[in-house]
Amino acid sequence: MQPTYNDSFRHKGLRKQLVDGLRQKGITNQKVLDAINHVPRHFFLDSALELTAYEDRAFPIGEGQTISHPHTVAYQTELLQPAHFDKVLEIGTGSAYQSTILAQMGCRVFTIERQKQLYTRVQAHYPFKKEYPLIKFFFGDGFLGLPNYAPFDHVLVTAAAPFVPQQLLSQLKTGGHLVIPVGDGSSQQMKRYTKQADGTAKEELFEACMFVPMLQGKAS
Repeated sequence: MQPTYNDSFRHKGLRKQLVDGLRQKGITNQKVLDAINHVPRHFFLDSALELTAYEDRAFPIGEGQTISHPHTVAYQTELLQPAHFDKVLEIGTGSAYQSTILAQMGCRVFTIERQKQLYTRVQAHYPFKKEYPLIKFFFGDGFLGLPNYAPFDHVLVTAAAPFVPQQLLSQLKTGGHLVIPVGDGSSQQMKRYTKQADGTAKEELFEACMFVPMLQGKAS
């Protein structure tokens, strides 16, 4: 079933409750909370999930992938610290919900999806083509990034990488952030790397997490 594109007062009320819950869970960046409050999450899910879409949990979107918990989206975005007009590379388009949150915050988003069916579905059914023209969609290998469009102010990875891809670090501007969950299986940790003037990256460690694995290559 296709998503429902009606954004009612009930949906808006559920989003407000979600935002209140995210604030209680420690999200403090008001611009992130405002974006979550503005973007209808149920637009990115089957109509059967229309009302449960605002629970703080992940849902399957096909091809073994999920739309992340709203808290995860908010947490990663807060760590990224994006500013208006920042150029952001996202690895793992999925449903494009995270892409839309970044676009709502004024970012220019370049997002890569390796699963051809998910990429094709987003191209056909993305509901905000007019509202967020600064989102550019690509089918490709996220480990490689988009060197032809680099450098980026920030890079956000929405799947757990077995290692930190040096290609992604190399595509960052000085002072830019790479936010990435790293690890295999049940042992994953959120990390943030900040590009230094000498080309090295400062590592910061954050909380344990659980993401689908980041895989190399493209899947048709």
